[in-house]
Amino acid sequence: MQQTPDTANVLRFQRNEITEHSIYRSLAKQVQGTHNRRILSQIADDELRHYHVWKGYTKQDVGPSRVRVWFYTMVCRMLGLTFGIKLMERNENRAVGGYESISGEFHEANQIMHDEEEHEAALIGMIDEERLKYTGSVVLGLNDALVELMGVLAGLTFALQDSRFVALSGIITGFAAALSMAASEYLSTKAEPGEGKSPFKASFYTGLAYLMTVVVLVVPFLLASSLYVALAIAFLGAVIIIGLFNYYVSVAQDVPFRGRFLEMVGLSFGVASLSFVAGLVVRAAFGIDV
Repeated sequence: MQQTPDTANVLRFQRNEITEHSIYRSLAKQVQGTHNRRILSQIADDELRHYHVWKGYTKQDVGPSRVRVWFYTMVCRMLGLTFGIKLMERNENRAVGGYESISGEFHEANQIMHDEEEHEAALIGMIDEERLKYTGSVVLGLNDALVELMGVLAGLTFALQDSRFVALSGIITGFAAALSMAASEYLSTKAEPGEGKSPFKASFYTGLAYLMTVVVLVVPFLLASSLYVALAIAFLGAVIIIGLFNYYVSVAQDVPFRGRFLEMVGLSFGVASLSFVAGLVVRAAFGIDV
């Protein structure tokens, strides 16, 4: 008698398929563009077919995970279709590994595994989200704000020794720099019309990323009682910003996370460290004691 796969595992696979069917079906109703909608609907149909394959073995009905359906639908709405689907595909790849473990016992698992592996390639060719076109503009705004403003705040912390003055200087410097970076990105994008990007939108994304970073870095100096505690919180905020953004890019664009994260952290904190020294030198050289 042929050995059969573990029923509990197959039920888990079955529930995963009906859950992903519900997610793709929901996304197909929300997405704009008939091409995108058609491909999402096709993948939803594939997931439903896989569900019925597993149901033929278990002889049981299984409902979708409402929590996962809600979660991935909200992720796609808030962070973009590309990011949400790629995040789900990462989890789906783990399911494919589970299919491999029973492929010798259940021959239809091979076909399901093949279908699952083709989903991501189809989606990559399908999705053309506006926000991904302007990732470079966001990187420019974030990176410049982190490197420049962290350096300014670090230097002023030792030069001025007053959190109010540091915060005020950071706000003025950050706002002026955000406008400057936005204007530079506008002119840069306008000079390269072949990129297919709007100069206005590119400048908007750059300026917005810069201003949001300014807020995160300056607010601790307005709230914390200790100047050095505020600086430490600002450093922590910088690391969190770098981590979140690089995780987003690593998922949405399939690029390594660790290298990009360490590079941005190294640049930001390297400049900040040099600014510490510059602040001490300026304070000692000019006898500043605020």
